[in-house]
Amino acid sequence: MRAVAAWGRGRGYRVWPDEWLTEEELITPNARPENFCIGMMAGEIVCAFILQWADSDYWPDAPQYEAAYLHKFCVCRKFAGMGMTGLVTEALRAECRKRGIRYIRLDTGLDEEAVKSIYLNAGFKIVDVIDCRNGRAMALYELEV
Repeated sequence: MRAVAAWGRGRGYRVWPDEWLTEEELITPNARPENFCIGMMAGEIVCAFILQWADSDYWPDAPQYEAAYLHKFCVCRKFAGMGMTGLVTEALRAECRKRGIRYIRLDTGLDEEAVKSIYLNAGFKIVDVIDCRNGRAMALYELEV
């Protein structure tokens, strides 16, 4: 996550600062250590993400286990552009079907056009926009399983 964030900052993207990518910041009541996932191919780490079953920050009224919440999804640069978002989305859909979960949800900055394009192309839809106190707007995305 830190490597992908550093790459993004180097290209002028607004990404997570390193101080957000510490154990103290990442472990929350909704994101326990068992919610941290990595994807591997041929013994190499391809991607990392947090998969939660509740998100009290951006979806406070949603019941637990109504959706899977994808956070801090990042792909190692070596594997960028190889369809990892689609592969992870399909794996998450399969897991959700096993658990009887109807949606996959995530949030990003509304003005992050590159990320918006990736998620819209993966089948997600923007279902809400939240204006934050810092003047930014967050887009809430949802994909029906």
